[in-house]
Amino acid sequence: MEWYPLLRSIHLLTVAITVTLFALRASWMLVTPRYLELRWVRVLPHVNDSILLASAVGLCLVLHQYPLVTPWLTAKLAALLVYIVLGSLALRRGRTRMIRVLALPGAAAALVYLLWVARAHDPTPWSLG
Repeated sequence: MEWYPLLRSIHLLTVAITVTLFALRASWMLVTPRYLELRWVRVLPHVNDSILLASAVGLCLVLHQYPLVTPWLTAKLAALLVYIVLGSLALRRGRTRMIRVLALPGAAAALVYLLWVARAHDPTPWSLG
């Protein structure tokens, strides 16, 4: 448990960086797509997301809470997979601008849901019960 404060801080910092980079890259995709080809823009999100994933695994191990066992972590993992697929389509892999523009709100919604579930520790944070 002594690792918890450090892992949590790293996790929260890398989450903030992920959200910021996603918003920045999404705005560039819409307005100035050539910025998405900059080397640091292609590399930094992967480095940050690797640190984010490592801290998430560390937190799971320290807290003894695991996806596919803990419902809210399962929901977070599912939302993460949706975010990765739609975000990839929106920012890089969508063959046309229309595909990218249509994938963007879905990726953003998946990210918002993921953050909401993480905050509430509930797969249905909108429910009243």
